Amino acid sequence: MNFLISGSLFVNRLRTSLVVLACLVAPLPGVSQEKPAKQPVPKKAPAKQPAFETIVEKDGLPRVLLIGDSISIGYTLPVRKLLAGKANLVRPAANCGPSSRGVTALEDWLGDGKWDVIHFNFGLHDIVYYSADGKTRAEPSVAGARHQVPADEYEQNLRKLVARLKQTGAELIWCSTTPVPKGSAGRVADESVDYNAIANKIMLENHIAIDDLHAFALPRLADIQLPKNVHFTPKGSEILAEQVSKSIETALARKASGTR
Repeated sequence: MNFLISGSLFVNRLRTSLVVLACLVAPLPGVSQEKPAKQPVPKKAPAKQPAFETIVEKDGLPRVLLIGDSISIGYTLPVRKLLAGKANLVRPAANCGPSSRGVTALEDWLGDGKWDVIHFNFGLHDIVYYSADGKTRAEPSVAGARHQVPADEYEQNLRKLVARLKQTGAELIWCSTTPVPKGSAGRVADESVDYNAIANKIMLENHIAIDDLHAFALPRLADIQLPKNVHFTPKGSEILAEQVSKSIETALARKASGTR
């Protein structure tokens, strides 16, 4: 009999334990039991372009502003190295893109400081072809494709930019747009020649020095430019930098002597 009582007590306790366990694992009223959504893996931040890093300017050195697209980004660091101890070389922390962007962003790029020399270029992005609606890049052969900045607008933009740049009192250097090889996506082979002609006319009218990087690069393209690409090899950018730094040093000497 004691055995029966003990067995019954054991069964009751077991039932109680099971009920408690069921309560612990049962869903609470109103609480969703759906698995939490997987959190998206954060995208890795793009590497910062070394040419965009803010430099510590050395007191007593002239200030040079370099404005241009990805070609100029490529030669920024080697030019800075070549001008070390001679000038503080500064550039916008951006690809300056087409002339239309220059018109809207120039004030930010100039800032409040005084510039001794400004070396600038626009063109390689202006001649890129876009679809008829102007929203997406396209090959020149696509029906309705047109330049991102048509030639007449390019001329108007450059005239606005030159007028503002002249107000800075800096020695100005226009850098011609480098060659466009055959097979370069979204562009017609060396259409930069046509846009350079427009720019050259404006610069001559305004007595602005021209750094003809197009003429300098053209006979060396096989050695310094990437195949079917407007961009240059690292070594190519260093070679372009030699020409750019020479033009800047000439302008610095002109500025120092007060001659034009």
